[in-house]
Amino acid sequence: RTRATLIDAAVGLCDRQGFDGTTVDQIAAIADVSPRTFSRYFATKDAIALALVDEVLDIAARELALQPVELGNFEALRRAYLAMAEHTKFASEGALSSKRLLQILRITLSSATLRQAAVEFRASAVDVVLAERMGVSVNNRRVKLVAAVWGAFVITALQQVALDMAQATTVSIDDVVDAFGATYAEFAVEVAGLKE
Repeated sequence: RTRATLIDAAVGLCDRQGFDGTTVDQIAAIADVSPRTFSRYFATKDAIALALVDEVLDIAARELALQPVELGNFEALRRAYLAMAEHTKFASEGALSSKRLLQILRITLSSATLRQAAVEFRASAVDVVLAERMGVSVNNRRVKLVAAVWGAFVITALQQVALDMAQATTVSIDDVVDAFGATYAEFAVEVAGLKE
């Protein structure tokens, strides 16, 4: 319960004032715990942010595991991420909602450090499922290569979402899905003719 309270406090603060503008002391105060208690659950502020990213990746990994093995890896990843985003529209209480996903995206986009940390190879749940699809270990160079290319794709799509967020009063999950789809279409043109 304390961990969930800390995460919720971090989401609210970081969404309002940006990741870089939020301190551990502020998060602890909102959660009504001491900074020492915070450090029992999260070693650093970055660790709590990565927990948010992992919340999204865990669901994307479950969706990736459902994709047919005959699909190429990038198409399977595209379908998995889109399914994850679509499911947020109908999330039950306590599950990843559209509102929470948009908050996580805004927080991630608010910090260059956090954007980099979000795409660094950490053998996330998505990488584990990707390795299983490929029939190799999670630390295999092929998995790392696909993960790196996919991470660059995701950040490129999210940068478009960030532009949309700056220009519009509201951005919905459908707007995120549209930006993701348009970016993927351009990506597919660039890799057309290459074998996976």
